[in-house]
Amino acid sequence: MYATESEPDFPPNKEAPKGAPNILLVLLDDVGFGWSSASGGLVRMPTAEKLAKRGLFYNQFHTTALCSPTRAALLTGRNHHTVATGVIAEMATGYPGYCGIIPKSCATFAELLKHSGYTSAWFGKNHNVPDNQTSAAGPFENWPTYQGFDYFYGFISGETDQFFPSLLRDTTPVEPPKRPEEGYQLQRDLAEECVAWIRKQKSIAPDRPFMAYLSTGAAHAPHQPPLDWRGRNAGRFDMGWDEYRKIVHENQLKLGVIPPGSKLTERPEQIPSWDSQPEEHRKLFARQAENYADFLEHADYEVGNVVDAIEKLGELDNTLILYIIGDNGSSGEGSLVGTPNELMSLNGRQPTMEESIGFMDKWGMPGTSPHYAVGWAWAGDTPFQWTKQVASHFGGTRNAMIVSWPEKIKESGAIRSQFHHCIDVMPTLMEVVGIAEPTEVNGYIQRPIEGTSFAYTFDPVHADAPSTRDKQYFEMLGNRAMYADGWIASCRHGRLPWETSGSSGFDEDTWELYNIEEDFSQAVDLADKHPDKLRYLQDLFMGEAAKYQVLPLDDRFAERLDVTLRPSYFFGRDKVTFYPGMTRLPEGSGPKLVGVPFRLTVPVEIPEGGAEGVVFALGGDAAGFSLFLWEGKARFHYNFFAIRRYDIISTEALGTGKHVIQIDFTPESKTPGCAADVVLSIDGEAVAKGRIDEQIPMRCGTETMDVGMDCVSPVCSDYEKKGLFPFTGQIESVTFEFGEHDAPSGMDRLKLATAMD
Repeated sequence: MYATESEPDFPPNKEAPKGAPNILLVLLDDVGFGWSSASGGLVRMPTAEKLAKRGLFYNQFHTTALCSPTRAALLTGRNHHTVATGVIAEMATGYPGYCGIIPKSCATFAELLKHSGYTSAWFGKNHNVPDNQTSAAGPFENWPTYQGFDYFYGFISGETDQFFPSLLRDTTPVEPPKRPEEGYQLQRDLAEECVAWIRKQKSIAPDRPFMAYLSTGAAHAPHQPPLDWRGRNAGRFDMGWDEYRKIVHENQLKLGVIPPGSKLTERPEQIPSWDSQPEEHRKLFARQAENYADFLEHADYEVGNVVDAIEKLGELDNTLILYIIGDNGSSGEGSLVGTPNELMSLNGRQPTMEESIGFMDKWGMPGTSPHYAVGWAWAGDTPFQWTKQVASHFGGTRNAMIVSWPEKIKESGAIRSQFHHCIDVMPTLMEVVGIAEPTEVNGYIQRPIEGTSFAYTFDPVHADAPSTRDKQYFEMLGNRAMYADGWIASCRHGRLPWETSGSSGFDEDTWELYNIEEDFSQAVDLADKHPDKLRYLQDLFMGEAAKYQVLPLDDRFAERLDVTLRPSYFFGRDKVTFYPGMTRLPEGSGPKLVGVPFRLTVPVEIPEGGAEGVVFALGGDAAGFSLFLWEGKARFHYNFFAIRRYDIISTEALGTGKHVIQIDFTPESKTPGCAADVVLSIDGEAVAKGRIDEQIPMRCGTETMDVGMDCVSPVCSDYEKKGLFPFTGQIESVTFEFGEHDAPSGMDRLKLATAMD
């Protein structure tokens, strides 16, 4: 048989079902129900309003109360504990529901769409890669491009700096294309990348539907609007959080986004009133809300740019847009007074009011990592109680969702009040596209999808139909609830959302009971009137908890940030050597360098004329340390959350030739955040010493370890204008030896102490 005697027969391209829509899934971050103007809030979001007016507004859509868990549930259509994401990735523990590794038995919607002829891309936040698997060594099975997405451009962590983000393209780290003074800001970049990708797909394969997942970093801290968007909300929040809630509650009733008669819940006694605050404090608080509103309004503007680009391509009518305004309620993690550095709060160290006020004029600028006071988080969750983390109450778990699909959804500006959950998004997409639930994907037997489609609500005939979801459990950090048939039992547990460390027992917990068919906002506790109903829901919760891997309950927070709780390529090694070219190693995947004694040894060669630049850096402008040459001198800079900075500097510049720079870092105890002594030595002789009064307790944040430069944002502001500030000499290696070490010899200790004190 010869080719001339045979007919070629190519395998056909995979084609999506006829009429399958494009999909744009937008997920904002840390935005409560009461912020957006589309749901009666005072943050102006015209894109959300426009989509709601030509589509459907869902006022009983629910999340898990925390970001990684919501995102894992959204991606897979299964409950967050089922997919091992009971908490955020950085707090993963070894229990089945909490290990942070989404099992292959729970394929993502992107995987199913790919097998159905779609092309898919993810832009922005990914908070679902295991914290210990984010380095260049992988493994990559849990990265987006190994979970059904053809393309990824964004960051892998809970947050990132908006001006100096830790960006990745697929699995390769990349630096931002511009600097903040040139107009760079992450949401702008993500929208531009998303638009470019959509245009490219439709230029090459116009009949192939796309799925674009735009998962913004906004409005999660750090609250950093673009420099040219600052000040647009000046004076708009001077009324304070108590009055804000009253105004928004009235707006919500007028808009109909909450039912008539819905009550405004009372302020929890743990949150101070606006009027009780001194005038100077209120000025700072108002500034915090203005900055947040600038940030969120810009994010909505960029979503609008993506929607406009789809419309200009003529694709809007057949594009299903799901605009989910928040992956949980507003965040109360900024403390009672707000913080200029949210990473400090997540480390369990809250700022003083004096520390915060010192940053008022530059709040939201590069070099700050701000978060508002918890009073604003409570206000942003109007009309509900509580905030993010509190899975027992709707302030933590109820988020506005808007759905627009002009070709199929003909009822414009309507409200849908069926009770649904983020696990219902995947089965909805499957029904819309025509994908049957698979028993096997890529050779892995699949766990049943636990969500249920809400596509029936697209038809006005079913506008008031009973919800197909008749029960749903909630649990986060010990806060828990059980919904069934219009009733919900709620238990807010122990630690408050702004108390980011510590735990408490479960024996003293008090449960509440609400009939949410009559009480939309959970304002009237009926526990005493219906004890049998409460007992039934408590028992039902325990049954669901056992079924979905919720147990054992664990209420720890900052304590679980410790990287030693998870497997690592570095555990058990008392000596680690890095070489030039090792950059962008995430802290969670690197050796533990915070709160431990170490000796850092770096052989270098200085060229004629001297050298400058970074030898080794951990972290960035929010927190970290850096060893670098400055004016020829060796300098160790320790950045304590940009609130205090410490420098240990050699007395002389390093001359031409080979030298060995050494840092001995010795904490005074094993207590997180304790003081530490630092000795800088050159060629075996101690030349400078210093004391760090207060260490970073747990982690420097979301940035990286770098040899030979300081990637992303600068640890030390002195070299901010120098970009990555690469070392201009030669580095042989960078070696860390962990544990106690003998002090350097070669210089009289008393003499050194006298000279440096």
